[in-house]
Amino acid sequence: MLSQSLSLLKTTRQNFLSLLNEFSLEQLNYIPKGFSNNLIWNFGHLIVTQQLLFYKLSGNKMYISDELVNKYRKGTKPETDANQDEVDELKKLAFDLIDKFEKDYSENKTMFDSFTEYPTSYNYTLRNIEDAIHFNNTHEGVHYGYALALRKALK
Repeated sequence: MLSQSLSLLKTTRQNFLSLLNEFSLEQLNYIPKGFSNNLIWNFGHLIVTQQLLFYKLSGNKMYISDELVNKYRKGTKPETDANQDEVDELKKLAFDLIDKFEKDYSENKTMFDSFTEYPTSYNYTLRNIEDAIHFNNTHEGVHYGYALALRKALK
């Protein structure tokens, strides 16, 4: 089951990455009229959310900086433009962090046993790491759909 969930996650991230690669840095940072964020914020938000759901809620150290968390976590919006180095970092983290999780989970699943219950804004409560893994795919799909709407507004 884990391999199917992570395969879906990788597919969603690959689709999102392909979408990002259609646009310039300026376009990635642009917020179209009627929208509250941009393409790169949505992509960064997915990376940060996955770390918060999988690692922070399990009481583990995350593999991302506090700076990224503070810029892309739930409740934030783009305050400054992402530069090319940040975009490149997010693109690399998108897949590296899935691989790190897969390794952590397969080698030491007990590190995820302690889990802080979390009621999501989707009206679904996460009670364990398995709930978080499943919910994360839904969350990624929602933001990928939002990114597709942003793409239409940019073209």
